[in-house]
Amino acid sequence: MVKLTFLSHAAFLLETDGTRILMDPFLNGNPLATLNPEEAKCDYILLTHGHNDHVGDTVAIAKKNNATVISNYEIASWCDGQGLNTHSMHIGGAHYFPFGRIKLTIAHHGSGYESNGQMIYMGNPAGALITVEGKTIYHAGDTGLFYDMKLIGEMNSIDVALLPIGDNFTMGIDDAVKAVEFLKPKLTIPIHYKTFDVIDVDPEEFVRKVEASRMKAQVLAVGEELTV
Repeated sequence: MVKLTFLSHAAFLLETDGTRILMDPFLNGNPLATLNPEEAKCDYILLTHGHNDHVGDTVAIAKKNNATVISNYEIASWCDGQGLNTHSMHIGGAHYFPFGRIKLTIAHHGSGYESNGQMIYMGNPAGALITVEGKTIYHAGDTGLFYDMKLIGEMNSIDVALLPIGDNFTMGIDDAVKAVEFLKPKLTIPIHYKTFDVIDVDPEEFVRKVEASRMKAQVLAVGEELTV
């Protein structure tokens, strides 16, 4: 059984056969998050890109749990410097972990990490295809719409797609609906909305438009679980 828990923004906890994988754990400073980083338990942390609202509490959580950070080479190198366990990858590459397979995909966005007034280069942003127990979850990361999503959908049978809808920094609702048409997932969960005023959009509008295209979408409340 694969269980997904929405932690707000783009953060999720994926649980599979005793393994816990945190994705983009932005909790401290997140007005919608309800999970205390000190209470977060995980074996791995998957980071899609290096922006502060995705790296979030990675360092503290990884140290407390002795967790391995999976990300692109540049982010993994930065995490190495923070004393963390890491596994570096890059776009187009896949790796089989004890829990399953991860493949990084392209994403059209940025990836700089801001620290002490300095912007640190964190490589290219990515999405991730996570295949566990015969199920594939696609976390698109932060991205605009791109036509290769059609190719991702053709090459993968996606059970759940996690797609940003908040506009301004990522796809807005209409572009995200087109992404669903390209990807053809069994279910889409909207992410990356309402955390900040500038991305305050209505996820139910997204669901209505997806369902009008005869696809399925569902809004998860913060802390809500989904069994895949």
